[in-house]
Amino acid sequence: MFNDKQNQVLAYELDSSRIKSRSKGNINLSYLEAFDVLETANRIFGYGNWSYSITSLEEVSQETNPNQNIVLCYKAVIVVTVHDMQHAKQVQREDVGFGTGIAKTLADAHEGAAKEAVTDAIKRSFRSFGNQFGNSLYDKSRNQNQPQIQQPQQYSQPSQQQIQQTPSQQQHPQQSHNPYDYSSLYNLGLTILEQGQNLIVMGDDMYNKRDSIKACGFRFDTPSKTWWKPIDQQQVA
Repeated sequence: MFNDKQNQVLAYELDSSRIKSRSKGNINLSYLEAFDVLETANRIFGYGNWSYSITSLEEVSQETNPNQNIVLCYKAVIVVTVHDMQHAKQVQREDVGFGTGIAKTLADAHEGAAKEAVTDAIKRSFRSFGNQFGNSLYDKSRNQNQPQIQQPQQYSQPSQQQIQQTPSQQQHPQQSHNPYDYSSLYNLGLTILEQGQNLIVMGDDMYNKRDSIKACGFRFDTPSKTWWKPIDQQQVA
């Protein structure tokens, strides 16, 4: 279902800098923020390669607190669908989430509770894909005083205006980890990731694109079947 690079990233330990915490009663809860989970899904699975649908969304309870605010609780059931790069295969995960809306008006309470329930269900559905989506947070023996693990950084594709350099700029080669140096690889549908002190190339059909990859200074490591180069390597014009 997933390619080797996706499996490798999914297996990384959770970066402790991504973990947030909040208190609920006498309990300190650790969690990942919703935007972080969605960005991680885009980074690992790719834009357009995953989606979610709402199976059910219903009100569970309604009451008024001592401050005369309306308190609503909603339950949502969400199905997350993840496709492979060719959209030939897919895997689905389903889970339930709860949300509470507290407001002076009934409409605002409904809105807050519904949104929170859907967000909670999405996060819980992604949790089954492992550490990068917070599954390890449910293991109390892990992530305790855990050192921060450096995660691969995906470079965004530069715009056409950024790629077009002036002659004076071209006379001064930049470091190879500048994403603008790899416009030829981006145009082939490849991605550049930073992993430790190296850059690696990810994408499909890299064998037929090997000449372009070599031209950007990358070398092929046979045991890991990975195209790589040191970050501090200078580009040779």
